[in-house]
Amino acid sequence: MKIIMLGAPGAGKGTQAKMIAEKYGIPHISTGDIFRYNIKNGTELGKEAKKYMDQGLLVPDELTVKILLDRVAQDDCKNGYVLDGFPRTIPQAEVLEEALTKLGDRIDYAINVEVPDENIVKRMGGRRACVNCGATYHIEHVPPKKEGICDNCGSELILRDDDKPETVKNRLSVYHKQTQPLIDFYNGKGVLRTVDGTVDMKDVFNAIVAILG
Repeated sequence: MKIIMLGAPGAGKGTQAKMIAEKYGIPHISTGDIFRYNIKNGTELGKEAKKYMDQGLLVPDELTVKILLDRVAQDDCKNGYVLDGFPRTIPQAEVLEEALTKLGDRIDYAINVEVPDENIVKRMGGRRACVNCGATYHIEHVPPKKEGICDNCGSELILRDDDKPETVKNRLSVYHKQTQPLIDFYNGKGVLRTVDGTVDMKDVFNAIVAILG
């Protein structure tokens, strides 16, 4: 089962992707995690990706396509995978489709988690991340035991640059321009399914499971 998660930044598609991966025993492949790993470890890819991410811009195709194709070719993906954060653009989707077709394969479902922009700005403005271990919290939904302090390691929690309202609005603008067309693309392929991302995350997940079976 090969699944693509669609939805604006902060729509909750990453959380849903992890839950899907756990339930169906397939890897959750997040470009965000790959980039954050590279940024934390100071690799050249990480340094370049950070320049874009700090401005709320999407990382260019050439920095993402090869690493993703190599990843889905690994053994743990033979029974399927959940792609989270890729493809972001029609050219990426076409490259992915072409690569899968050569392997006699295809995407089974593109799940679109739909959430209005104003909900996302509020949701992401409440996120906090640990400066040391990277653990994430939300001041309303998943608060730390002590305000501003990580439960895991006791380090400071911060509002990341890419979660600040002005950056989120910029990211949403970029999303609507570059990524929204993917909804039409996968709808045309007959694999698009849309769920309401404003309800409780368990209800979102139940709706997705009903689709996947």
